[in-house]
Amino acid sequence: MRIALPKETAPRELRAALAPDSITRLVKGGHEVVVERGAGTAAGFADEAFEKAGATLAADFAATVANADIVAKVRAPSVGEADALPAGAVLFCLLHPSRNAEIIARLRARGVHALALELVPRITRAQSMDVLSSQATVAGYKAALLGAAEMDKFLPMLTTAAGNVPPAKVFVIGAGVAGLMAIATARRLGAVVSAFDVRPAAREQVMSLGASFVAADLVSASAEAAGGYARAQTEEEQARTREAVAKHARDMDMIITTAQVPGRAAPRLLDAATVHAMRPGSVIVDLAADGGGNVELTRPGETVNIGGVKVIGPLDLAGTVPFHASQMFGKNILALIGEMVKEGSIDLTGEIARAMVVTTEQAS
Repeated sequence: MRIALPKETAPRELRAALAPDSITRLVKGGHEVVVERGAGTAAGFADEAFEKAGATLAADFAATVANADIVAKVRAPSVGEADALPAGAVLFCLLHPSRNAEIIARLRARGVHALALELVPRITRAQSMDVLSSQATVAGYKAALLGAAEMDKFLPMLTTAAGNVPPAKVFVIGAGVAGLMAIATARRLGAVVSAFDVRPAAREQVMSLGASFVAADLVSASAEAAGGYARAQTEEEQARTREAVAKHARDMDMIITTAQVPGRAAPRLLDAATVHAMRPGSVIVDLAADGGGNVELTRPGETVNIGGVKVIGPLDLAGTVPFHASQMFGKNILALIGEMVKEGSIDLTGEIARAMVVTTEQAS
């Protein structure tokens, strides 16, 4: 297979879809890899590293994707890039199908088989291919660091000649992959951490990391949908959740919200009144900002100051740790290629591929 790695052109995107370590394995597996010059520079990978891994360098996008069987990208292609992809090629990237209808229509018209990485099914066999989980790990880690940097307090307890400093209190809402990594990171930094999630499996996971679990009475076995995600709550359930979260949130120094429901706007968990009731100097990091936010006052891509409380709505947070995020992303792509490439051809009829393809008539 001829595999192409173009340079990312989307705003703020620093990652590469394949890192040199994954390319080494692809080349050893008999594949030819072509990398656009500069594709890994922003992530800390020099062109020479790709060459050393066995890749061939190309001058621009068109030369990189020419005659490619597989094209690996982080973000969806631009209109010009979509029109330049070779017919019959398989494209792996984060496509956001609901937002990119025009791009998907162009890809379909060109005969490109586009596979949306966010649609990897939540089954055991596909865990190594799950880009959302790998990148959520990065985002959860960075969220704790971002909040710590913006706080007016230390996170750990300190005993100094000037007296004792109590630890900060951190509350993580949503205990999926990002939330669990945020909990673990805040704990390592010395904070007293509590967390909440509506799914019953989350309680044991939270407590295993040394955090306390809030409002256990709201946990319900019916709150978990297929694939382990939380289902959308009823209005009554949402009201009870907001009340419990608000009561606990007021005394926190840092809150990290990560609650999202696939295919829907992020649930609103913290209203303006709760934010106003928090201590000036507190920080909220809303990891659901891209989906509308868990916090009423979140502005995606901005930090707003509400009575001394900072509400941070980061976008593409995983991309701010591009070196390791690219390595993890690349290993997901490597696993997908291993799953779908059989005896020199690409099989898109398997359970995993069928769930991801968005350019068939059935997917439209």
